[in-house]
Amino acid sequence: MFQRLKFLILVLAFSCTSEDAKQKEATSSENIQTENTAAENNNSKTILFFGNSLTAGYGLEEGEGFPELIQERLDSLELNYRVVNAGLSGETTTGGKNRLGWILNQKIDVFILELGANDGLRGIPLKETKINLQEMIDKVWEKNPDTKIVLTGMQIPPNMGKAYTSEFKGIWPELAKKNDISLVPFLLENVGGIADLNQSDGIHPTAKGHKVLAENVWKVLEGLL
Repeated sequence: MFQRLKFLILVLAFSCTSEDAKQKEATSSENIQTENTAAENNNSKTILFFGNSLTAGYGLEEGEGFPELIQERLDSLELNYRVVNAGLSGETTTGGKNRLGWILNQKIDVFILELGANDGLRGIPLKETKINLQEMIDKVWEKNPDTKIVLTGMQIPPNMGKAYTSEFKGIWPELAKKNDISLVPFLLENVGGIADLNQSDGIHPTAKGHKVLAENVWKVLEGLL
């Protein structure tokens, strides 16, 4: 019963209504364009977060998501970087691959790839997820070979079977090793399933929870800057 409930929680955590997804997609382009213009004006470098509802900061006030908290950290350390949030709630690796092209029209110094959880929760073949992630990595480097890429690992409950769950978890370490890129082992480490770090619906991380996510990412990102 606990595992079933946990599975449902995770499903909802990465899902959104179609209306919310459309709204996120509509504003994402505007936000990226604005941030990119600001970066060009002050010659700062760009860190782009490309992901799903976690990156988008579902249910949070502006500035409370972990990408924005990373920006605060950068500013406090007087590091000349600008964070661009390209998160879209409900995104799969297929969706991400399809919308990646126009995002790469800007100069990106660090690309943080946070996708794949929705694939696992929907039972998408693991081979497809892995291929999509690899193709996104390839596309980023085709556009700019100097871009540093960070993968954020994800895990799912064993409802799909132990073999599927285990192989799913291994996708990110395998790709990180294959491409010699940085890895956040599990983005939701010390947050997933902890009631105090989730919103009132019990499924989405709170602002406090996103502070933990920011720390999980910063441990890896700091060394690249």
